[in-house]
Formats: sequence, C-alpha cells, structure tokens
Amino acid sequence: MSAPTSTADRRHLVLRRWPAALGVAVAILSLATGGDRESLAITLSAAVGCYLAAAALGRPWTVWPAVLGASLVVVIGELIGIAWWAGLGGTSAVLVIVGLALRAPRSALLAQAFAVAGFGCAVAISVLVTPRVGLVVAGLALASHAVWDAIHLRRRLVVAPSLAEACMFLDVPLGLGAIVLAFAG
Repeated sequence: MSAPTSTADRRHLVLRRWPAALGVAVAILSLATGGDRESLAITLSAAVGCYLAAAALGRPWTVWPAVLGASLVVVIGELIGIAWWAGLGGTSAVLVIVGLALRAPRSALLAQAFAVAGFGCAVAISVLVTPRVGLVVAGLALASHAVWDAIHLRRRLVVAPSLAEACMFLDVPLGLGAIVLAFAG
C-alpha cells in the first residue's frame, strides 16, 4: 500500500486505524502512570472477560459495552470492598451460565471460558510472586494475549474486529513495556 498523498487520504487512513491508535494511546497512558503488575493483571482479566461476554451473548458488538462493564465491576467492587479479581471472576462465572442459558455456540463459549481460566492462572501467578517477577509474568501474559486478539481479528470471530485490533495494539506495547520497566526498576 502506498503512502497517503493528500490530507483526505491521510485522514481516511487515521479514521480506518482508530482502534490501533486507541490501543497504543491507552498503553502509553498506562505505562506513563506506572504500569504496575496489578493494573496489568486487571487489564488482562478485563480483556478475557470481555471476549467471554461477547461469546456468551453471541453478539460481537457487545464487547465494547463489556469494556465499560468490566471497568465498572472493578471500580464498584473496590468501593464496596470486593477485590477486583473476585468481581471479574464472579462476572465470568455468571457469563458462562448466561451463555449456556442463551444457548450460545458451545465452541466459542468453551474457547473463551478456557482463555479466562488460562490467562487467569497467569494473572494469579503475577500477583502472588514478587513485584518484579509479577510484572514480567503479567507483561508476558498480556503480550501473549495479542496472539488471541490476532486470531480473532483475522478470522472475524466472537468479538468486533475493532476491539480485537485495539486490544492487540494495547497488549503488545503495554506487555513489553512492563517487562522493560521490570528490568529497569
């Protein structure tokens, strides 16, 4: 693809790539404000929970409202004394039940439930080990989630392509940036 030649071409390119720009911007903001292991663990937990929500509801567009929902679960949970991991974990359990009740496609629901469990193990390890090791584990897990994003983006599975793209461009720089911070700190 050749480089845009006019202002209109450049504007069109930026508008088409807004999910990537959003993902990179959020990653930069997260790293600039500390990028600690817990915030990375929350980001990863919320991401896999949002994918699970879209699979359970059988509607790819619901992944964007699920981002807001996951954020609210974390904030409200913390305000009322429920740990973020308990709130997001409980929400994931409810989403599996909802998906079964709505007769969501079993393969998509099962794949997302296994992703929640697998990435959840990485999240648990990241918060249970020393802060530096935890940051590396969370960074590696988050960066590896980009593979999951790429599969969903390429195959147009489960989630809206715009979310898969934004998530991929969030996961890689944030995950790798956290690893750099762990070794620099």
